[in-house]
Amino acid sequence: MEVNMNLLGKLESLGFPRARAVRGLHYTGNTTVEDAVNWLIDHENDADIDQMPLVVINLDVESPQPNDITEAIKLKEQELRDRVCMKNWDEEKKLEREREKERIRAGKALLEAKRIAEENERKRLLALRKAEEEEEKRAREKVLKKLDLDKLERKQALGLPLENRAAKLPLPSIQEEKSSLPVKSITKADHMRECLRSLKLAYKDDNAKVKKAFQTLLIYVGNVARSPDEEKFRKIRLSNPKFQERVGSLKGGIKFLELCGFERSEGDEFLVFPRDKVDVQSLNTAGSMLKSALTNPYFGLLEKMKED
Repeated sequence: MEVNMNLLGKLESLGFPRARAVRGLHYTGNTTVEDAVNWLIDHENDADIDQMPLVVINLDVESPQPNDITEAIKLKEQELRDRVCMKNWDEEKKLEREREKERIRAGKALLEAKRIAEENERKRLLALRKAEEEEEKRAREKVLKKLDLDKLERKQALGLPLENRAAKLPLPSIQEEKSSLPVKSITKADHMRECLRSLKLAYKDDNAKVKKAFQTLLIYVGNVARSPDEEKFRKIRLSNPKFQERVGSLKGGIKFLELCGFERSEGDEFLVFPRDKVDVQSLNTAGSMLKSALTNPYFGLLEKMKED
């Protein structure tokens, strides 16, 4: 079979690959461009549509048909292009939907992780608050018990009648009561609480200064807990005027930072928190204490009453 080069050129000008154009002319007998286009549309899904057939191309063969491209050929060619464009558009929309679904899944996973982290933090704060309330309750009960004992002792000393028979029982001495109490180990958290209590009592007549100190300490501790790899949050210049005004000049301010993990370095010019010593849990505990000291007006008072 021979392929007409004139018809072949017209098919290629319509956008058909050479292999398809040759195959269309080959199987339609080099009749017309319209016949070749119709054949290509009918066989566009053939597995070998893009394979070049082994035929001889005769450059001298002239087309017996006119050179005009009919309106029907143009319509079919446009239809074929539209079908290809529509197929590509459908594939692109499908990919876009898949990407959107993936973004939604990732967003939901991120929100769920954030929710779990917030829930864990809330539970931790509730547990810490519950422990503080129980400690305060025990302290109040101890104070009330001590007041009752003192009241009964004074009545006995004055020879006044006691309120009930149970009150006439021998009263243990305060010293014996103290010696019978279990010895509680002192933790780092206890030292932190004592440091904040001492600072608050030392400047009890200047609440604004105490509040500013606690807020500044909370910023320092929170920055390290949230971004332990940021060196700028783990280094404080002691000579900084704002630091001295808010924390450095106050009794117990620098001590609290040292209890959190800051260390003096470079000739006492800086406070530095070594990266390998960052304990996020301990910093969160310190932050909770600072928040309690800021919001609880009775912070430190019960401890003072227990000591008295």
